Amino acid sequence: MAVKSFQGVRAKKKPVPKQQLLVSDYMTSDLITFSPTQSILEVMELFIRKRISGGPVVDKNGSLLGIVSEADFMKQISESRYFNMPILEKSVSNFMSSTVDTIEHDRTIFDAALYFHTNSRRRLPVLNNGRLVGQISRRDVVTAALQLRSQRWR
Repeated sequence: MAVKSFQGVRAKKKPVPKQQLLVSDYMTSDLITFSPTQSILEVMELFIRKRISGGPVVDKNGSLLGIVSEADFMKQISESRYFNMPILEKSVSNFMSSTVDTIEHDRTIFDAALYFHTNSRRRLPVLNNGRLVGQISRRDVVTAALQLRSQRWR
């Protein structure tokens, strides 16, 4: 005599939607920004007081013009000593890097990690339709990885 199963038809499993790990979920959106007309002395003081090493330079409309960092100042400080010329009267526009690599807000954390792996930058401005909306750093990517340690990375 055959054994019958009384379980009936099994329900089909519903696919679990994959969670997107977007840059916008981990970026810093409360940024300290700088104006191209700000004095270098003021920016250096902000770097020390806020314990930051750089930040985006934006115009009055919030459009990204460049990045200013401690590395930009080091070059100028050493050259000013060599040529015996003070630098503190100059503005940010004299020091900032105008060519800036950026990342879109809807890219994944893995895209940001790949960028940081292949470049020496420590931070990336985040844009949404060409407008600055935040900044993601290497630390933000590491934080995202730590939060994902119990999940599968696909």
